[in-house]
Parts: sequence; C-alpha cells; structure tokens
Amino acid sequence: MPNNRIPLPTVNRLSLYLKCFSELASSGTEYASSDQIARSIGLNPAQVRKDLAYFGKFGRRGFGYHVEQLKEHISKILGTHKQWRLAVVGTGNLGRALLMYPGFQARGFKIIAGFDVDPAKVGWELDGARIYHMDEIEKVIKKEKIDIVVITTPKDSLDAVMARLKETDIKGVLNFAGKHLKDEKIIVRNVDVALELEQLTFFLTNKNIE
Repeated sequence: MPNNRIPLPTVNRLSLYLKCFSELASSGTEYASSDQIARSIGLNPAQVRKDLAYFGKFGRRGFGYHVEQLKEHISKILGTHKQWRLAVVGTGNLGRALLMYPGFQARGFKIIAGFDVDPAKVGWELDGARIYHMDEIEKVIKKEKIDIVVITTPKDSLDAVMARLKETDIKGVLNFAGKHLKDEKIIVRNVDVALELEQLTFFLTNKNIE
C-alpha cells in the first residue's frame, strides 16, 4: 500500500511513471534503471528513486526496477486497472474531439455518451457514443452507470450542469468550462488551458529559471 503522506508533486507524476512503464513494457523491457526512467520523463534519477520509494521497495540491486510490476502497481494506485465509464457534457468542437479521441480506451476510460441542449445534435453517434439532450442526463447516467463526467460547456452553463449532476451518483468531474469549480459532494479537476499557456509563456520569458 502507498504511503498516506505522499507529496502532491509525486502524485502528479504518477501518470508520467505509468506512461513510461507502459512504453517500456510494450518494447519488451523487463528491468529499467532509475537513470533510464529519469531520462524518459525528464527528472533526475534521485527524484525517481525517492518518488517510487513512497509506494514500496521495487528496485533490485544490479537490475533496476521490474517494469511490469511497477506498471501494474501504479495502475492500481491510479485506479486505471479497471474501466471507467465517461460522459461528455457539451458537444462543441472540444466535446466532439474528446468523444472521438481513440487514446482513452487504452488508458482505462470508455466514453459512453454525450449531452447537449442543441436539438440538431441529439441523436448523433460519434465512435459509438450517442449524444442525448441534457434533459435526459439523470436517466442516462443511471442507466449507463456513468462514473465520470467531462464538462466542456461555456462557463455560464456550468452552475446549471452541476446542479443536474448533484442529482445523480456521479463522483468525479473533469471541468474544461473555463471557470474554477469546487464542490463538497463531487471531486472536481479543473483544466484551464489559458492558465497552462501562461505557465508556458512564463518559462519562455524567464528562460534562466529551472
């Protein structure tokens, strides 16, 4: 079991480690050194060893880390060892792109449905995911056993969407609506692309900062 006092930066790097170990496993690599892992994800070897030590003793002297073992262990910690059923609320350009993105399935996420208020979009089917009217959201979430909702609506619609979701058993939301959201019942991850771009331009402007 992982240490309960894991630093947030280490938690944020778990997906990088999973991607690294998945790629190594796909290439037939059985063991990988901390140097090799560090080069793959842009860290130093000491940080890699420190991060992985929070989750158990995996390194084997003279061999390194067992790739498949770490891949399975980190996948269980992240919860991606099982399939999560997703729905997308808002089927504009971003919403449709997410509905059709082929990479989710391999990472344990299956998009089941989309929702929109535009009658012209209701009834569409994109890569097996049917688009329903928002008026059906509670019924469809229950019927299809949706676990997570991705919101890509305009920010002015966010409060109304969340009010509907609170009437369901949804436990997680990924929010692209451009407005910070926090909720006592539902775990929310806010994705602000403009903020990420500002972080990028900061480092482009201040190139001497590591």
